Amino acid sequence: MALLRVENLHKRYGHEEVLKGVTLAQDAGETKVVIGPSGTGKSTLLRCINRLTEPDQGRVWLEDTEITSRRTDINRVRAKIGFVFQDFNLFTHLTSLDNVRLGLMKVRGMPRAAATGRAMAELERVGLAAKANAYPAQLSGGQQQRVSIARALAMDPKLILFDEPTSALDPELIGEVLSVMIQLARDGMTMIVVTHEMGFARSVADEIVFMEGGVIVEQGTPDKMFRSPEVPRTGEFLRKISDLYGESR
Repeated sequence: MALLRVENLHKRYGHEEVLKGVTLAQDAGETKVVIGPSGTGKSTLLRCINRLTEPDQGRVWLEDTEITSRRTDINRVRAKIGFVFQDFNLFTHLTSLDNVRLGLMKVRGMPRAAATGRAMAELERVGLAAKANAYPAQLSGGQQQRVSIARALAMDPKLILFDEPTSALDPELIGEVLSVMIQLARDGMTMIVVTHEMGFARSVADEIVFMEGGVIVEQGTPDKMFRSPEVPRTGEFLRKISDLYGESR
């Protein structure tokens, strides 16, 4: 059974239908990269998966738990799904260490000493143990994003959702975040990544999903999507985005 299943997901804002029946599945250990033009529902899809945004129709399962059921304790489910936002979402009045260990203490009920040890291990994992006592304002954008990744990892999630994690970063800082994500993929972390970083998609993704107009237009392996897409619009988008971001085909 797939770790994650999304079935016929719909979401409307006023008169605009952002998601028009999205269905996908993801196995444990798989990295799925979601691409497509801005405003096509990619971020809304991620937010509907863990009900940060309530879908209007459709169902989502994590293993055998239906996330979209009103009987489900959504906070317990969210503890199993990490979410890395494009604008970091760190608490500005807390240090890196406190940002990472807070959830362990408040959600998991972990004693402070144990939470500190786990938080430090995750900061070390993303290369920021030396910045444990720094506040977000003292960190670069890339460092802040790595702290947010450490915070997600500390909860020992079954799945991490990345919503354009490098889009708010200066170009020279993107690499340090992508290198952490590449290592996570190689370590077998299950991830769904919304991104325009085609180099990352080509080298790491098990599957690329191309969305436009609120639907999945095409999905497949990186080799298939880049070399022989079945839908002309897929190839057109990949050529344009690769040219725009300087990625060679």
